[in-house]
Amino acid sequence: MSNLNISIVNGHIIDPANQIDQITDIHIQAGKIIALGDKPEGFQAQKVIDANNYIVCPGLVDLRVHLRESGHENEDTIASETKAAVAGGITSICCPPDTIPVIDNAAMVKLIRLKAQTEGVAKVFTLSALTQQLKGEKLSEMRALKNAGCVGTSNALFPVKSTLVMRRALEYASSHDITVFIQAFDPWLSDGCVHEGQISTRLGLAGIPVSAETIAISRDLQLIELTGARAHFCQLSSSKAVQLIQQAQASGLPVTADVTAHHLHLTEMDIAYFDSNCHVIPPLRTQRDQADLQDALKSGVINSIVSDHQPLDSDAKLAPFAETEPGISGLETLLPLALKMLDDKKMNLSEIISRLTIEPAKILNINEGTLGLGCDADICIFDPDCYWQVDKNKFFSQGKNTPFHGWELKGKVIYTIKSGDVVFLSN
Repeated sequence: MSNLNISIVNGHIIDPANQIDQITDIHIQAGKIIALGDKPEGFQAQKVIDANNYIVCPGLVDLRVHLRESGHENEDTIASETKAAVAGGITSICCPPDTIPVIDNAAMVKLIRLKAQTEGVAKVFTLSALTQQLKGEKLSEMRALKNAGCVGTSNALFPVKSTLVMRRALEYASSHDITVFIQAFDPWLSDGCVHEGQISTRLGLAGIPVSAETIAISRDLQLIELTGARAHFCQLSSSKAVQLIQQAQASGLPVTADVTAHHLHLTEMDIAYFDSNCHVIPPLRTQRDQADLQDALKSGVINSIVSDHQPLDSDAKLAPFAETEPGISGLETLLPLALKMLDDKKMNLSEIISRLTIEPAKILNINEGTLGLGCDADICIFDPDCYWQVDKNKFFSQGKNTPFHGWELKGKVIYTIKSGDVVFLSN
């Protein structure tokens, strides 16, 4: 914990959790936020940060960041990827259970926590495996994993093919107040690499139909209604998926959803030259799907924006498109891609920051994403008017796999503060 007293002055503070949107100061002591506005009596700042013309907001919370460690240190480590996170203004990340070994035992949870505390510069939260070894057959010890520190449970990209196993898993999770994170896709319809449509036909690539997503969502919504489980649907990609979630929410089911930053700004058209950096799961879909995802994010049907950060080594994207590994290195472009919704006049700044801070924090049920008094001083300070060009070679992440290389984006992180410590300062 930091013992440095810090005052951030003249900044435009936006904290949707507390309905704050004003130019004022913020004061930090012993790693905690102790005041907004006037300095408390007797407080002396040892460091003053002038945030004039900058936005000061809670540190971002990313619901989906793949940490290959401890099985793929050649692709990334907790040290490298948490550095990438704070370079993007992200102070809290949530790791799915598809590490090697799988997060299906308390020892693995403790190992990741220890590495995060000793090597990392961002907070790392973990999801437990829904089933043992993610095989979709036997349930994991979800209660013990929750007690070990997991903030939810998921089977990641591994399908639970048996409806009975999924029902039992939802019942178990519900009885212990555990949120189930669902990556909904039908494995029998997902043997492809791009959206099934005119583009896939023209390029001769095997397609994944929208029904691969909607059939799986429909099944799981039926089971959620049966069991009363709380569920979060990860990475919606289609208009029809949005409609299903909207209907479920309207009927009172306890479900939330997220969308990746790349699905908000890329479509199937972007793979026209076989750009393997656009190979992602779920696939990039149509312009209509993209527009409806943006609308659902604004309306609140979709609650948060995620990076779905998947750093890959350089060889992973060099094969023919269908043989490459899916995934994008997305931590360092999450904020500016989200802010692009502002320039596109889709959302206002407070709405965007909400989807990056308090909304994902509520889904994880963690005390993050807020500048409330007494909370950890996890803060992102960014210049909303600064244009910069994405250069993958300058990424802190070991993964350079991004389709946004060369893009000019607006919004640059200047400072990231975690628990009162400055963990990133832009050059």
